[in-house]
Amino acid sequence: MFDGAAYSYSPWWTDANHAPPGAGYLHLVMWMYTDKRRYQGDDEYLRKLPYRGTKFAEEGFSRDLRNARLGVRLRGDMDLKGSELVLHVQAQTSKTTANFALTGQPFKVTRDWTEQTVTLTTDASQWTCLGARHDMTGEYGCDDIATVLADVNLDIIFLLFPVKAVPAAGPVADPHKLRAGKDYAVDQWALPAGIIMFDWVRINYPGL
Repeated sequence: MFDGAAYSYSPWWTDANHAPPGAGYLHLVMWMYTDKRRYQGDDEYLRKLPYRGTKFAEEGFSRDLRNARLGVRLRGDMDLKGSELVLHVQAQTSKTTANFALTGQPFKVTRDWTEQTVTLTTDASQWTCLGARHDMTGEYGCDDIATVLADVNLDIIFLLFPVKAVPAAGPVADPHKLRAGKDYAVDQWALPAGIIMFDWVRINYPGL
């Protein structure tokens, strides 16, 4: 927090979980767990999470976000390098762990504060399913967006997408089969850079 606002700044981790043949690389900017089971329990991973509670999950708000409106007041100073700031939803369905980015309604990042609203429509043309890298197809996949929005039971994330993961030392054979940032260094000059600040985020359910 800084001056009452939450902020996130580069360099961000390059997430390769959805590398081609998935939709591509991304940066996680800010996120919120929607289910307490994501941060409660005795699992070693859960104990290491730096942020364990969310008001949304603790107070039991509805995870049915079909046609909900998400508003945000934000500002920043960014070199996006071709990426966009978009909303992302993640849910465990009967088929898979589905990840969708609302690429049809990106947020604008400006130096002045702006209030912007997106609608979590069930129109599939507004969303991009992120899919999975070659070795994670058993964990991540695609499902119907209406099914995902009916119970967003994992998290909501603000993403920078798509991100170009360019090998820093020159061409790499089969770069998408390796893990960018782990198996080879990524050229930082090709990645988005800057700061994004969030004053507030609000969810308005349909009919309210």
